[in-house]
Amino acid sequence: MSDDFISLANKGVQKLHPYQAGKPTSELERELGIKDIVKLASNENPLGLSNSVVSALEKELESLTRYPDANGFYLKQALANKYSVDLNQITLGNGSNDLLELVARAFVDSNHEVIFAEHAFVVYPIVTQAIGATPVVVKAKNYGHDLEAMAEAITSKTKLIFIANPNNPTGTFLEQDELHAFLEKVPSDVLVVLDEAYFEYASAERRGDAIAWIKTFPNLIVTRTFSKAYGLAGLRVGYSISNPTIADILNRVRQPFNCNALALKAAETILEDKEYLEDSIVLNDAGMKDLTAFFEKHDLEYIPSMGNFVTVNVGQSGDEVYQKLLLEGVIVRPITGYGLPQHLRISIGTFVENQRFKEALVNVLNLQEEK
Repeated sequence: MSDDFISLANKGVQKLHPYQAGKPTSELERELGIKDIVKLASNENPLGLSNSVVSALEKELESLTRYPDANGFYLKQALANKYSVDLNQITLGNGSNDLLELVARAFVDSNHEVIFAEHAFVVYPIVTQAIGATPVVVKAKNYGHDLEAMAEAITSKTKLIFIANPNNPTGTFLEQDELHAFLEKVPSDVLVVLDEAYFEYASAERRGDAIAWIKTFPNLIVTRTFSKAYGLAGLRVGYSISNPTIADILNRVRQPFNCNALALKAAETILEDKEYLEDSIVLNDAGMKDLTAFFEKHDLEYIPSMGNFVTVNVGQSGDEVYQKLLLEGVIVRPITGYGLPQHLRISIGTFVENQRFKEALVNVLNLQEEK
């Protein structure tokens, strides 16, 4: 009997490599015995869990012997009220990442093409390759999406377009008039996923309301998450809003109970905690100003970001600088795999965490600090 199980896998899967998440603090502690580690690698909310969520979860523990609501009615109702949409437009996911894969698996096959930008979220090429579709990678413009080039890349085989706004890992942002003009050029039988995982961090004056566009562009799917600004990364819950027919298709292929009971309750609760969201944004804005001022002081080129992270050019191998920072007890994210070998992506942390990172980078790059 052959043990060459790789050859038994789908052709696209054979060439895949597992998604590399940010290194956990526990792993670094095991490897190097380092204590008091600062993790600024995974764009997590440094504010900590909302007190309202803690209270809600404590009560929910009593019912964990029961399956969660497979339809997530109360969370859907809260989202429907917040965004003025119908319940049948909402699909819940195990993080918004789950929705990205659901869309691709439900609508795309090996005969189709999927368009996304250079330096865009790594899940786009992963899911495209896994289903055997053809990836069409459009060269970045100023580290972000070139919407004109993406429109020109559409062919009769195009079935899906992924757009992240703000973009991960570069933090670039597309203005609403640009996006709207792009959608007008996309054929109605080509789906567009607008991945807004970092939506809440973007400037309130500029981020607009893409959900309202679904009435005009029924091929538009907007995905968002509770993992970032709402601080629920460990519970994995996200959602998409689309026209009802698309949502119906997604709910046909969605795994039953893909959102656990704690995730549903936490997400429902945090939507009402406006103070937590405001505090998260204030903390992020302050941290972003602090880090970008530090980069400017030391002539380190960075990419202006609308997310809760900033990507900086360290002028040498990002992988090597990342490894040296680990020895300082600081975890960041190297992004060579995104085609940016000299860049690091730094999540915005607390004031203390940001200070630790700056001190570590000064040591690693031998930067001159004023006495």
